[in-house]
This record gives sequence, C-alpha cells and structure tokens, in this order.
Amino acid sequence: MNISKRTFLKASGASIATLSIAGQTLTSSALAASVNNQPDIKGQRKGQRPALKSITGTVTGINPVERLERIAKAQKLMQQLEISALILEPGAAMDYFSGIQWRRSERLTAVIIPREGEISVVCPFFEAPSVRESLAVGDDIRVWQEHESPFVLIKQILKDSGLNKGKVAFENSVRYFVMSGVMAQLSTMQHVSAEPVTLGCRMYKSQHELELMHKANEVTLLAYAHVFAQLKLGMSQSDVKLLMHTAQGQLGGKGAWNMALFNQASAYPHGTKQKQILTEGSVVLMDCGCNVYGYQSDISRTFVFGEASKRQREVWQTVRQGQEIAFEQAKIGTQAGLVDDAVRKFYQSKGFGPGYKLPGLSHRTGHGIGMEGHESVNFVHGETERLKPGMCFSNEPGIYIQGEFGVRLEDCIYLTKNGPQWFTMPPASLDDPIGKLIQLQTL
Repeated sequence: MNISKRTFLKASGASIATLSIAGQTLTSSALAASVNNQPDIKGQRKGQRPALKSITGTVTGINPVERLERIAKAQKLMQQLEISALILEPGAAMDYFSGIQWRRSERLTAVIIPREGEISVVCPFFEAPSVRESLAVGDDIRVWQEHESPFVLIKQILKDSGLNKGKVAFENSVRYFVMSGVMAQLSTMQHVSAEPVTLGCRMYKSQHELELMHKANEVTLLAYAHVFAQLKLGMSQSDVKLLMHTAQGQLGGKGAWNMALFNQASAYPHGTKQKQILTEGSVVLMDCGCNVYGYQSDISRTFVFGEASKRQREVWQTVRQGQEIAFEQAKIGTQAGLVDDAVRKFYQSKGFGPGYKLPGLSHRTGHGIGMEGHESVNFVHGETERLKPGMCFSNEPGIYIQGEFGVRLEDCIYLTKNGPQWFTMPPASLDDPIGKLIQLQTL
C-alpha cells in the first residue's frame, strides 16, 4: 500500500493518541494540527498558520540540591579510591557537577573537586562574570590574569584544602596541556583517570534525569510524525533535515541534530556526499535528536516513500526483530556485550554478517546515552560491564546493503529494577512507521 499523509495521520494518530504523558494527551487532532502548521522548506509560514508549540514546559532542569548530592557521591568514590582531587574542563562532566555551561579555549577554565569540602573554579579574570551565570553550586571562583598561570592557582586550591600528596584525577576529555601544566606544579602527586568517579556517577541516571530524557524523546518522536507527513517527491536530504531541525526546535528541543539519508546513501550509517532526491520507492533513513535541559534523545527511523518492495519490507522487519532481541537480552546483571552478540547471532541466521561483515550490521548494537549522545557503556562485543538500574542505552541494530539501501531503527531504553524499559516503542511495521511514546516507569 502507498503511505499517504492521510493514511499516516489515521494510523499514527491512533497509536500516539492513547498515551497521556506528563499531563498531556497526544491526540490525532493535535498531530494533524502540527502537520498543518509546519513551515515550508524555506522557513516561511504557509499563510498565517502558527508554528508548533513547545511541549517542554512540564519539566524543570537539575537543581542545586541535586548537584550537591552528585558532588557528595563523587567525593565518596574519591575517598574509596584514595583520590585527593578531581579536575574537569568545560563539557558534560563540568555541567553535571557544577552547572557551568562553558566552552574550551586556550585559556583554561576548570572545576576542582577535592575529596571533601566545596568545589572551586579557576577561570580567566575577564570571563568570571559569564562563568558565574551558570554556576549552580559554590562561590569559590579564582581568577588569573593574562600573564599569569592557572596551574599555580590549582596548586593553591589544593594546598588550601590540605592536599599536597596522593592522586589527582583528570576527566578523560581533559587536554594534555592542561594535565601536564597541572602536574608540573604538583611534584609530590600522581595523575590518574577520573573515569571510575565520573562514570560511577553519570552512568546511573536518577528519576529526574530519566524524566528529562523522556521529554527529549517525546520532542523527537512528535517531530518525526510531523516531518513524515511533509515528505514530497523531489525533496533533497537537506530539505528533510531542515524540516526536522525546525520541528524539534519549535517543540522545545535544544541543540537539535538531524541526518536524512535517501536511497543508496542509506546503506552508509553516517551517509555519503552523494546528493539524493526523494523518488517513488525511496528508502529514507533518519537519525535525529535534541536535548531538554541538557539530556539527550536519539531516535532513528526508516521509511519507504510510496510502495515498499518485498525486500525492503523483509529487511525492515528483520531489523525490528533485532531491536526486540536486544531489548529482551538487556536484563539486569547481563554483560553489556552479550546484547550485541545476541543480535549478531540472529542476523547471521538470516544470512547477514557474520560479525561486522556486510551486508549486515557494521557497527555496535547500541551506546550509552545521557547528557552526551554517546556515553559509556556500549552494547558491543566484548563489553563485560554488567547492566544495572539507571543505565540508559540506544538500541539500534541496523542492516546495511551497499549499492541498495540500509535500514536502522533506533529507540533508547533505560533499566529499572524490573529490567529494560522503552522511552519510545519502535514502530510495528513500515505501514505505521513512527512508533509511540511509552509512559515513564520508576527506577
């Protein structure tokens, strides 16, 4: 059957309308209204119809009390690991603990977490007012002038905390010049990785963090429904990406990112430079996401524009089965690598692979997700980390057939004491290709 806008609205409206999320019900009429309100490709409104409305007003960001609890947990881990201090540069980890949202440059801004007591911030003098705007906890900001060394300030901070020996832990993305500059001032101390501390905190999400990720996934899924109804013959990949970017932004998602791959380009997980146009029977593979108060969504969908071939349907359904196998394997206590192994075993039984061989699954089955789109731990062969409540992952075991097309369905899951849960339920078939939002469960 051809998947027309009318057919889609009827089918997807029925699947999405049944769920009441955060006090809102996503009805078929609301979905239809969102389709009619979509701006055209050039960003101009059709007539005077309004844009999509934000749906993120029902959630709030991480508060200072939560950040203090995170710092306390980190300090407990530091004491267990005999780490004296932890040093962070701007990025997700700095935001996670301090709230500071800043950028990296040749001028160092850093957060120092001692094994006990309050955190400190080091930054250039002229940046201090701006850094302070997002600092959520603590007030110890120490500044350095252009002719001075920030590393001397860090040494003084540790001295003030009574720390002049032991281990200094650096978060894994800290740049080499920072680590070497700090350690040149600390001849009686040793540097170690901060991963046991940062991952020991960030890998396990709180209920509030799950709520923010759930909302981000709601934004992205509704945007997919909105954009799918706008697909037209002759559209370029850029046209579709722009539609999706606009829709996620209007729905309240921040930092939206989008990928749209047509036809043979869909056989390459991250695309090619070949320009593709939407034609009858085109495979459309999209991989998109956004964040809500810093927490990410990541959803992939594969459509066929018009009538799908038997082969397209068979591959699509195999990928959907692969997703389900990964979901069922992701039980509490299971080694994360076994999730990937189970999917590859199934794909090989269907004639794909073996292993990473094409046609088949050329990448891992999934990745950790939270404040960053890709976090540890991964669903990948050989990963021995055992699954625990609070962990979150993408579930995306695609199949790629170079010269023809690729199919990827991606929905994120989180783990509770009762096992894996979907943020978004994958679609059941190519004829109802969006899926639906699932009510959030408690950890």
